[in-house]
Amino acid sequence: MFRRFVVLIASTIAVCAAADNVKVVEEIAAKVNGDIITRGELARKRLEAEAEAKRQGLTGPRLQQAVDDWASNALREEIDTLLLVQKGKDLNISVDAEVTRRLAEIQVEQKISDPDKFQAFIRDNTGMSYEDFKLQMKNQMLTQRVIGQEVARNVSVPDNEMQKYYDDHKSEYVRKESQVFLSQIVISTEGKTPEQRAVAEKKANDLATRAKKGEKFSDLARDNSDDVETAKNGGQVGPMTKGLMDKPIEDLVFNAKKGFVSDVVRRPASFLILKVDERLEAGQAPFEEVKAEIQDRLTQAKMAPKVRVFLTALREDAFLEIKEGYIDSGAAPAKDTRWKDVAQLKPQTTTKEEVAARVKRHLLWVIPAGTVKQAKPKVPDSLAPAKPAADKAAAPAAEKPGDLAAVPEKK
Repeated sequence: MFRRFVVLIASTIAVCAAADNVKVVEEIAAKVNGDIITRGELARKRLEAEAEAKRQGLTGPRLQQAVDDWASNALREEIDTLLLVQKGKDLNISVDAEVTRRLAEIQVEQKISDPDKFQAFIRDNTGMSYEDFKLQMKNQMLTQRVIGQEVARNVSVPDNEMQKYYDDHKSEYVRKESQVFLSQIVISTEGKTPEQRAVAEKKANDLATRAKKGEKFSDLARDNSDDVETAKNGGQVGPMTKGLMDKPIEDLVFNAKKGFVSDVVRRPASFLILKVDERLEAGQAPFEEVKAEIQDRLTQAKMAPKVRVFLTALREDAFLEIKEGYIDSGAAPAKDTRWKDVAQLKPQTTTKEEVAARVKRHLLWVIPAGTVKQAKPKVPDSLAPAKPAADKAAAPAAEKPGDLAAVPEKK
């Protein structure tokens, strides 16, 4: 259930009386408290699921089976997400500050100072408008906060259970090669004059001396490093294995002990200071090193049924109607979610003014399921061998009549 969330645009649906003036725009598949889910949104998400499956290399019958499996739970996923977002609002959970901060971080990482250019960058790389992307991020964070506050805090894994899991799965915790966890401070020399390079080198040497004398490396990196992406994390690069870095750097760090701080390393466009935060040798990883990973794995396994219980309880308390032909695979037992048709308007006895007074606007929050992918280790440019630069490189569903919301055509 907890896969990548995407939020699409808000939509307003109106109803008009005159039969010869009505135009079909969308079919409502389900009503969830004050929100709705439409057939068009489900159809678009099916296309997204198919595209994702193709990116994962599925073809033929396997592709069709994967898309069909997703589609069988599509409405459940949509209802789950709406209920979690609504619950977050009921709990007065605010993630606005986190959203603003994360957007600012992305803008800094991409080195785009112009707001209009940044919004164009979001459109080009996500296929969504900037506002839709912002809503996606907000609802993802809100949903995660609700799960953490209402479910995860009540889940615990005893040490003896983690130890037993480790003993039963030791083969999964064998490292095939050594790793070093690095942090860095980068002082850029790109585009600088010889005099400016000399100033940059002096700064780098001063920082290396301070780090060797015991000043906190993460603070020095945060306040001085010109590599924005790692500076915000205290200079942390993360785990590196042999073959990923430039050979001189690889030889330096793989022959050093934990806590080692390097002298200034000259690079083509920078001066570099490295710190070895941790060393992990090839072979069987001891329990203490992988305890946190095991705890997270067992916590997630215990949470899944508890989250489903929580979502069932939300369904039981919700106003929920599902149109015939659509199935909620997470339905609460014994809850009546049958579609209740509203009384039909009668044009011969209803004035345009009366109809206009009854128009209601619905804000549509739609968050499709996606797939969380394990990110591959990223080697910073400051550490990587030189290589040629690589070039960077959902149609809406067709409208179809059903149980419909409509808008008047202008004459």
